[in-house]
Amino acid sequence: MARSLGRMCKALQRLGSVSSMQSQLGRPSSCVSFRTDSRDMLGLPSAFFSKPRDFSLPNSSWGPEMMRLYEQYNSQCGEETEGGENREGPWKRLPSYNRFLKYATGGVYLSRMIHKKARLFTRNNRDQGATFEYVLFFNSEEDKCVGVFQAGHLLEGPPGHVHGGAIATMIDTVIGTHATIACGPVLTANLNINYRRPIPLGNTVLLESSVDKKEGKKVFVTCKMTSSDGSKLHTDSTALFVSIKVSQLLLGS
Repeated sequence: MARSLGRMCKALQRLGSVSSMQSQLGRPSSCVSFRTDSRDMLGLPSAFFSKPRDFSLPNSSWGPEMMRLYEQYNSQCGEETEGGENREGPWKRLPSYNRFLKYATGGVYLSRMIHKKARLFTRNNRDQGATFEYVLFFNSEEDKCVGVFQAGHLLEGPPGHVHGGAIATMIDTVIGTHATIACGPVLTANLNINYRRPIPLGNTVLLESSVDKKEGKKVFVTCKMTSSDGSKLHTDSTALFVSIKVSQLLLGS
């Protein structure tokens, strides 16, 4: 038993290194594109991930508008030149996986203790295009985060339209990522959403997030969700996030 607790404590210490992500993303010199090598994810240390599947890369279910917006932002990301040098760009694509814990150093051991079959809610369906198809980009110079979201047919609420809970999930995903970049690991304390216009199933929308202010452990974020061309406002929202320690979350303290 003591040995098991020792392993868990060491793993939690390694997981605690996630708090370094906001400082690394905040440096303009780090504005290079994310490679499919997951070690680059959000500035995490190289030992944090192995090589899981990156769900944020294009697949055959992505429609023309999803691809257009992806290419619009991805073209502004940095890239590695043929000479092996990194060319800077204002945006970064943020890779997306089905579970952080599974790929963390010591995470395989923790996964056996904490629901080894658990998966991120937005990445638990391998049927491409059926639920949440999305990709996030972050701009450290402007401190902005955007999400491109294509709603699948299994997200229906009102006939032919996206369920309000699915919309809230995507808002929380985008602004939660932004808050994490700003302050390290966070939990949602409050989320207020004004639903302005329903979203037809299969449509692509754009989410734009901005950090309003930070007060100690609190970070206040706003977000708007528009049609892909920006002509229609679907939602506007505000949120409060509170910083936590990863060890507190996993140990339930």
